[in-house]
Amino acid sequence: MKKIIIILCLLIAQLVAVPLWAKTDTKAVSTEITVRAKAKDAKFIGSSIGGAMVIIRAADTGEILAQGLTQGSTGDTGKIMKTPRERYVPIAEGAAKFTANLDISEPVFLTIEVLAPYIKKQARVVAQTQTWLVPGKPIGGEGLIVEIPGMVVDLLSPQTHLYTGLDKSPFEIRANVVMMCGCSFTDGGLWDGSKIEVTAIVKRNGGEFATVPLKIQDTMNTFSAPFATDLPGVYEILVYAYDAKTGNTGVDRGSFIVK
Repeated sequence: MKKIIIILCLLIAQLVAVPLWAKTDTKAVSTEITVRAKAKDAKFIGSSIGGAMVIIRAADTGEILAQGLTQGSTGDTGKIMKTPRERYVPIAEGAAKFTANLDISEPVFLTIEVLAPYIKKQARVVAQTQTWLVPGKPIGGEGLIVEIPGMVVDLLSPQTHLYTGLDKSPFEIRANVVMMCGCSFTDGGLWDGSKIEVTAIVKRNGGEFATVPLKIQDTMNTFSAPFATDLPGVYEILVYAYDAKTGNTGVDRGSFIVK
């Protein structure tokens, strides 16, 4: 009986023992991760347009581990937009970023959510990606670059819910259009306003009424055209911007009343 007890004890000890190769140091290590938001066909989204909100979550649980706005400049125009790209050649030096240091003791799978441009609600895009972060192995330097498609369109005129009379016709439809980083459109510029399509779709009392192409003006980012009507009613305007080369789009809406 004594021998049986000794054998059982040895077997139990073998089952609960942790092999030397399996022993790990569970001490948490502060590990850096840098995230940048880059506008499609443009530069980085930074302080000049309110930044991009970065939310870092544990992918398995959804727990928020860090969050904050990208801060800094839009970056070097020459490096980003004009210089041919080569592998490992950085383009984001000095550009806006959000950096977090996470205390982790083992590799963690992260979901990175970016909302940008954060202060432009009607144009805000949510972009998402995922990555592993390994203790002591930072994602620094250029960091994780998340692309943000689109354009920011602001309808300036007619003003929202404007009441006016038929004697004021023709009205001016005017919109401000910029890239998601705030980069400007000009006639013949790097972002050429004469090469994109900006159009107002006008409805009256809920039905289709007119389509009005808008033209780039001398003032940067400004697109406008006259709109005439001889009918009273509630008018809705949807202005879209579209770049056929990149597929980038942006939209804003408004309404006004003609008595």
